[in-house]
Amino acid sequence: MRLPRALPVVAVVASLAACSPAPEREPLRRPVASSTADARTEQPTPEPSPTPERKPFTIAFGGDVHFEGILRPRLADPRTALGPIASVLRKADLSMVNLETAITTAGTPAPGKQYTFRAPASALTALKGAGVDVASMANNHGMDYMESGLADSLAAVKRSKFPVVGIGEDAAQAYRPFRRTVNGNRVAIIGATQVLDAEFIQSWTATADQGGLASAKNEAALLRAVRQARKNSDTVIVHLHWGTEMQKCPNEAQRSLAPKLVEAGADVVVGGHAHILLGSGYLDDAYVNYGLGNFVFYNSNPATTGRTGVLTLTINGRKVLKDTWTPATIQGGIPIPMTGSAKTSAVTDWKALRSCTGLAARP
Repeated sequence: MRLPRALPVVAVVASLAACSPAPEREPLRRPVASSTADARTEQPTPEPSPTPERKPFTIAFGGDVHFEGILRPRLADPRTALGPIASVLRKADLSMVNLETAITTAGTPAPGKQYTFRAPASALTALKGAGVDVASMANNHGMDYMESGLADSLAAVKRSKFPVVGIGEDAAQAYRPFRRTVNGNRVAIIGATQVLDAEFIQSWTATADQGGLASAKNEAALLRAVRQARKNSDTVIVHLHWGTEMQKCPNEAQRSLAPKLVEAGADVVVGGHAHILLGSGYLDDAYVNYGLGNFVFYNSNPATTGRTGVLTLTINGRKVLKDTWTPATIQGGIPIPMTGSAKTSAVTDWKALRSCTGLAARP
């Protein structure tokens, strides 16, 4: 278009604007107005945020951890306290262990207990440094230093900002899940213990007005927590302290609880306590592990309690796609990953533990 020379600049701009096509705009969605006045005052409804695409993630589980005896000096350098097994834990998108100790340097040990465990707050730093993302303290040693030890533990957890489940200042906190979104999967992990010394069940169990541990003996409370987590999670995991010491097959209490948790909405049920490895496999479409054994532990027998490893699950939503066992042996209190033919043999032995569990190799 040719413009007259005398036309003012403002007019030129206006003329060019009139000739240029207006940029296309995505139409706004408006709610149907009930009246003309409503149509004038109603605000446009914003477009919903796109849901991130969900992709498989991995989660690695180690067994029971404390820092007593020969392990205590390792806390002088928390970054290397767990040794070479840390490389296995770090490879997973998430990793978890059972922290079987009170976090305190003071207090009075639980009366009458043969073994009581405690560790300084650097134990939490050591787990974090090894790539552990969350730990459960719901076990029969989590309150070994009673109420004062519980207060110290909760304070240490708060200061460290290291996620811990299964313990709290009341039941709401103790049964509250750890939550994280991984590759688009909303993951919830609940910790609880099915093992408590009879004389401590009442004083150690968290209630509405008492601090303590999340107890699986209170099945109603645990199942309620699982059902609640199921409502707004893609993957629900229950980490349990369960089993009978040195018994290689699941006990009646384990066999009774596992299907109830699955029915309530758990996709994975995993844990330990027996000091030895127990079998793993599928219960319908859910995955159950009955015993991860010792992991970072001061006392072990190479043929039994010294056999350990890392269980890594590949999960997408509610589907456990794959299980991988990385075998290790406890040497000097820490897990040393196995290699070569010894590793192959150990994986075969681990798979054979399933034979007395009633679990399947596939969903």
